[in-house]
Amino acid sequence: MLQVLTSAWALLLGMALLMVGNGMQGTLLGIRGEIEGFSTLQMSIVMSAYFAGFLGGSQLAPGMIRRVGHVRVFAALASLISAVLILYPTFTEVWVWTLGRVLIGFCFSAVYVTAESWLNNAATNENRGQALSLYMIVQTAGIVLAQYLLLAADPSGFILFVIPSVLVSVAVTPILLSISPTPAFATTKAMSLRRLQRVSPLGCMGMFLLGGVFSAQFGMAAVYGGKVGLTVPQISTFVASFFIGSVILQYPIGWISDRMDRRQLIIIVSAIGAAGSVLGMMLGHYYGLLLVSAFVVGGMSNPLYSLLIAHTNDFLDLEDMAAASGGMLFINGLGAISGPIITGYLMDMVGPGGFYLFTGLLFAWLVAYGAWRATRRRSVPAQEAGAYVAVSPSATAVTLGAVAEVWSEEAEQQAEQQNAAE
Repeated sequence: MLQVLTSAWALLLGMALLMVGNGMQGTLLGIRGEIEGFSTLQMSIVMSAYFAGFLGGSQLAPGMIRRVGHVRVFAALASLISAVLILYPTFTEVWVWTLGRVLIGFCFSAVYVTAESWLNNAATNENRGQALSLYMIVQTAGIVLAQYLLLAADPSGFILFVIPSVLVSVAVTPILLSISPTPAFATTKAMSLRRLQRVSPLGCMGMFLLGGVFSAQFGMAAVYGGKVGLTVPQISTFVASFFIGSVILQYPIGWISDRMDRRQLIIIVSAIGAAGSVLGMMLGHYYGLLLVSAFVVGGMSNPLYSLLIAHTNDFLDLEDMAAASGGMLFINGLGAISGPIITGYLMDMVGPGGFYLFTGLLFAWLVAYGAWRATRRRSVPAQEAGAYVAVSPSATAVTLGAVAEVWSEEAEQQAEQQNAAE
C-alpha cells in the first residue's frame, strides 16, 4: 500500500480533490433547489441528468482520448467542470441546471476514465489490488469530506459553488505536472448485453437495480433531507453516512464473500439493505435512526456492487472479463438514469418517505430474484470462486478491466498452489 501511495500520490491527491468537488455539487444542488422553490419532480430531473451525462461520457471518452490524448482530454474537461459549477448560482433555472448536470456528468466520466488509465498504468501485477482499494478509499473519503465543506458558507449564496470550482481547477495541477509517461490506451469491444445476460442473469439484474439505488443516494438524499426539514449540518451528516457505511462495511463483506456462496451473500446483504430502508421509512423522524438507516443502506449497496462483479466474473472466462465490464457499466447506468426520476415521483405521491420506499423495493426485488435464480443454477463453490475486489460505483471500464487483471492473477496463483500441492 505504501509503495502505491508513494508512486501515485499526485494522482490520488488530484482525484480526492475532484471527488470533493463532485460530492459538494450534488448535495449542494439538492439543498439550493429547496431554497429556490424547485419541486421534487424538477429536482429529480436535474439529478437524473448527471447520470445520463455520465453514461454518455463512459461511451465517448475512449474515442476522445485516442484522438487527442489523455492530457488534453483531462485538462479540457476539468476546465469545463469548473466553469459549469460557477454557472449554477448565476442561472437558477431548471433547464440550465439540467444541462449543467448533463455536462458535468459527461466530463466527470471522461476524467475518471483518464485518471484510472494513469493509475492502472502506474500499478504492477503485485500491487494492482492494493491500488484499486486505495483508489476507492480516496474517492469515498473525498465525498465524505465534501459534505462538511457545505458548512463553510450559506447555501443560498455564491461561495459554496466557488469552492468546488476552485478544487476541480486545483486538482488538475498535481496530476498534469507529475504523471509521466502518458499511458497507452486501448479498449476492448464490449460483450453484447444478450450474451452477458445469459452468462449472469443475477449480475445483470443486480447491476440495473443497484444503479437506481446509487443514483437515489447520490442524487436525491439531499432533496429528501430538505423535504423532511433537516438543517444543512444534518443533511451533510445524513449524506455522509451512506458513504461512511460503504467504507466500513466493504471489506468485512468482501472477506465473507471469499468464504461462502456469493449468491447467498448477495441475498443476505440485499435483505439487510431492504431492512435499513424500512427503518428509514418508518422511523426516519428520529434523526439518530435516520443516520443508522443511511449507514446500513450505503454499507450494503456499495459492497453489493463489488459482489455482483465478482459473481459475474465467476461465470466468465478470463479473456471475456474485460469485455463484460463495459456491458455491466452500461446496465448500471441505465438503472441510474431512472433512479432519481422514480424517486421524485414516489416522493410526490407518498411524501418524503418515497425516497426509502424506492431503495427498499429495489433491494427486495434483488432478494426475490436472487432466491429464484438459486433454484435455476448451481452456485460456484467458495473454493472455486475468484477474488473479491472492492470497487467504487463510480468506477469506469478501466477500473473494471483492472479488476479482471487482479482476478486473473489470483486465479493463476491458485492454480500454481494447487499444482504444487499435488
